[in-house]
Amino acid sequence: MTDLQVSLLAAGGVFIAGVYTYNKWQEYKARKTVERAFATDHDDVLMRVGETRQEPSFDLGLNPIPGAVAGTGNGFDADPSGSAPVDDFAPIAAVQAPVGPDGLTPAAELANTLVDPLIDCLIPLALEIAVRGDKILPVLQTLRHVGNKPVHFIGLHVNGDWEPITHGGVYTKLQAGVQMASRTTALNELEYSELVTRLRAVADEIGAEPEIPDMIEVMGESRTLHRFVAGHDAQLGVNLMSNGAPWSMTTLIGALEKQGFDVRPDGRFAMPDGEGGILFTLSTNVTLGADTTSRLTLLLDVPCVAPARDGFGAMVTCAKQLVERLDCTIVDDFDQPLTDAALGGINGQVLEFYQEMEAADIPAGSTRAMRLFS
Repeated sequence: MTDLQVSLLAAGGVFIAGVYTYNKWQEYKARKTVERAFATDHDDVLMRVGETRQEPSFDLGLNPIPGAVAGTGNGFDADPSGSAPVDDFAPIAAVQAPVGPDGLTPAAELANTLVDPLIDCLIPLALEIAVRGDKILPVLQTLRHVGNKPVHFIGLHVNGDWEPITHGGVYTKLQAGVQMASRTTALNELEYSELVTRLRAVADEIGAEPEIPDMIEVMGESRTLHRFVAGHDAQLGVNLMSNGAPWSMTTLIGALEKQGFDVRPDGRFAMPDGEGGILFTLSTNVTLGADTTSRLTLLLDVPCVAPARDGFGAMVTCAKQLVERLDCTIVDDFDQPLTDAALGGINGQVLEFYQEMEAADIPAGSTRAMRLFS
């Protein structure tokens, strides 16, 4: 054989060996792909020998959901461990839950308070597949605040209601909300940038795609909302000045407790509203550990008390009762006596304030107001 023939045979052998190796590599990759695609942590009920086939069911290891349709195409695969994957889900009949006067279920009403379109920047999160609450909650809970602004998440449950995300829920969409203003500041560019960065990381981890609103528009809405908050951050106070010697703190504390005040750790006293809230507070105007004081201040946080509770009227009534109990005079910040006529004029201003808040759809004492003025 000539040298040329030997070279051609050698080259052909190398080519054949290369083709063979390439084909084996492709075969290996294909086999691994199939293995990953069909890998699962639970048994395949179709491969069990001698057992009755169990139809797909919408269970998730919890109590059955009324109206669930089993074995209709996109159903959860049966799983004896109760940890069925939520790649897809069967259509289900709507679960009839009690509704309130506004036609919303309690869960939907709570969702509206957590992610509120009037005071929150809303960010939809599109999901690739339906997700279980217990799988995504640990991830979502890593994003609770940016700056001093709270961040909340709600989910569209498979029953068709938006609700706070719970361990037992299954959700097809999510929505994030960051509060755009607080008593101190508006949401700013730095906080919003931090939110977007952290939210994208959260979304990647749970398999979601956020729809980020334009920063310029969000900043404009945030500043507008904060101007309203700053313009309605009203706290009204009336003072009680001793007509004689300063009060002993021991005697004073006993008198205030008899009046119905609760003692707070910071040395203030709070008048409860009977339903877990506070009508108004009282300060002794001295540091903790002081032996005496000659001046008390009752303070009403106006936007945080609903008009129906008549916080200002209750505070004035309490002040007049303390006048009799402690021998003192109701005065303003300049120690000038406050007459009934002056107190009546202040009450009229409070009523006008309530009307302004109602017109802005942020009623005093509402959940919306409490979030903004907390």
